[in-house]
Amino acid sequence: MGKFIAGKLLQYLIVIFLMLTLNFLLPRLMPGNPLVFLAGEDVGFMSSAEKEAILDKYGLNDSILEQYGAYIKNIFTGDFGYSYQQKRPISELLMERLPWTMLLTGLGLVLSTVIGVMFGAISAWRRGTRTDANLLTVFMFLSAMPSFWVGMILVSIFSAQLGWLPVFGAESAWSNYTGMDRLIDIGKHLILPLATLILISVTSTFMIMRYSMLNVLGEDYIMMAKAKGVKEKVIKYKHAMRNALLPVATVFMLSLGFTLGGATVIETVFAYPGVGRLMFESVLSRDYPLIQATFLIITFSVVIANFLADLIYPLLDPKVGSRNG
Repeated sequence: MGKFIAGKLLQYLIVIFLMLTLNFLLPRLMPGNPLVFLAGEDVGFMSSAEKEAILDKYGLNDSILEQYGAYIKNIFTGDFGYSYQQKRPISELLMERLPWTMLLTGLGLVLSTVIGVMFGAISAWRRGTRTDANLLTVFMFLSAMPSFWVGMILVSIFSAQLGWLPVFGAESAWSNYTGMDRLIDIGKHLILPLATLILISVTSTFMIMRYSMLNVLGEDYIMMAKAKGVKEKVIKYKHAMRNALLPVATVFMLSLGFTLGGATVIETVFAYPGVGRLMFESVLSRDYPLIQATFLIITFSVVIANFLADLIYPLLDPKVGSRNG
């Protein structure tokens, strides 16, 4: 087991190095000149010396190696830098946006997993029936719908036509709500983006649970339990469903890594002030430090979630643990 962990740790250290390097290079390979966003509309009237002064101020005149060295140093010292466009420390921006993203994507992950597991088990248990066929049709249809389209449909129905729910944001601007009133207001703003996230992500859990459940139902111990006259509910929930949850648990752990950046399109459609929306804004403005910081947070979360999944899987499945021992 120790060799297994050491091997995985070495692999992920290599992945982190490559990730840091790509995170540094990709924004600089994007088309467009960041000077336009640093100096604004007056850039065309500036002299060459003034332009050089601005580039020097932000370290963009340094060589690529010097910029890379400063970038690595700042990461290990916890200094994400200063946003060109928003004129604020990036750490402050991230701390403002992270709670909203974690609220939206965390709830979305939990609810989509519960719904997918429940309907996947029902579909597998009733395989070959009309219920199974109907569930497969519905969930395959959901998987084919683009997230922005789902979001716009929900907005047009529940906001524009019925007027039940707010259109954008995480809470009402200039409302000054406090206590329970603020929680209710936040909940109303959360419903539409959360519903969109669940609708587009639930199919993967449903399909994995259905496939896993079908495999478990074909095992000998399930047949033996049926032959002994064990109650259907006991077979379904205690024996079959519990053992079929192992692949779902693994996918759940891997999905945790995408909670910070997995809702970028949805946050953009609903103007939800999360990390995904912040990343979108930083790309539009060629804000290199902010692009790097948001990409870094998201990719680190994915790598850490994958590493934890690799460590936890042998504990969940004794067969894997014995092979790696």
